Amino acid sequence: MARIRLGMVGGGNDAFIGGVHRIASRIDDRYELVAGALSSTPEKAQASGKVLGLARIYDDYKQMAIREARLKNGIEAVSIVTPNHVHYEAAREFLKRGIHVICDKPLTSTLADAKKLVKAAENSKALFVLTHNYTGYPMVRQAREMVANGDFGKIRVVQVEYPQDWLSVEQDFKQAEWRTDPARSGAGGSTGDIGTHAHNLARFITGLEVESLAADLEAFVPGRKVDDNGHVLLRFEGGAKGMLWCSQVAPGNENALRIRVYGETGGLEWAQEDPNYLWHTPFGEPKRLITRNGAGAGDAAARVSRIPPGHPEGYLEGFANIYSEAADAIVAHRDGQPVPADVLFPTITDGLKGVEFIDACVRSSARNAAWVKL
Repeated sequence: MARIRLGMVGGGNDAFIGGVHRIASRIDDRYELVAGALSSTPEKAQASGKVLGLARIYDDYKQMAIREARLKNGIEAVSIVTPNHVHYEAAREFLKRGIHVICDKPLTSTLADAKKLVKAAENSKALFVLTHNYTGYPMVRQAREMVANGDFGKIRVVQVEYPQDWLSVEQDFKQAEWRTDPARSGAGGSTGDIGTHAHNLARFITGLEVESLAADLEAFVPGRKVDDNGHVLLRFEGGAKGMLWCSQVAPGNENALRIRVYGETGGLEWAQEDPNYLWHTPFGEPKRLITRNGAGAGDAAARVSRIPPGHPEGYLEGFANIYSEAADAIVAHRDGQPVPADVLFPTITDGLKGVEFIDACVRSSARNAAWVKL
């Protein structure tokens, strides 16, 4: 099968997330990176493109979108891995030229831009993929399948958290600088950066939408203009209740994304830093450990597992699963076929829900943790 010709916006050779996306696109050998506008300055864009050996290097994304759309063998898809405030305009340029978009989260830095981007995607023939990579983990797929199969009965309680510690003090390097600048990150700090992952994971596993929330956000580091900690009460459709905690000032936590879901007949627990294992507890019975590709794991998990049980699959492989499922969808689109029913990746709708979550948290906190409808 011919590899998909891929471009990249942002993600210069010294950028963390750009490297992650490039690795993810190569793991299953579904893409070939051929073009890029990798930095906000022409000098850095050219230098990064040469280091990566790109066939075509552009000074800016608009120039890239125009030129690639005209080429016979131009890119079929583009990865957008810039700071949040660039997502809308960059994605729009490629969507209107029929080039598929694979965009890092959150969708945009403002709710207004998110709504405009949804319209741009609806008016485009191209696909839009959002890289909430944790949805690609095999045991997350297992949990989703078990909930959908009714293994826990009606869901009552959802507890999800994502604490980190890397912003416990003021930082001045690139990754911290733009993430704590509301002009580039958006109004949400930890809520936008990692709270959206927790929110998305809860939605993905349970299939439930958040109807309203009450958020208490805080910037503990003096002078910080966006939140670095958030406590959020959640009310889901159907009556389930939940709590979400996101923090980047919790010493001792690296990327401690965790979720617990409890229904009428049982519960589940999963932790991102121990990704091979899913705990299932039927009510009144001992806990059961389900392992990736082990006994009890179902088809949904097996579909996105590559190696035998006992070998950990996690962050990069989760990203790769999103890229590979996007590739399946792009190939189907290329052939004039519908996207296969078992192909599963976050969409622009998921992106809009994430930005609505950030916006609601900020509004609620500004009103002293008042309840806000999404």
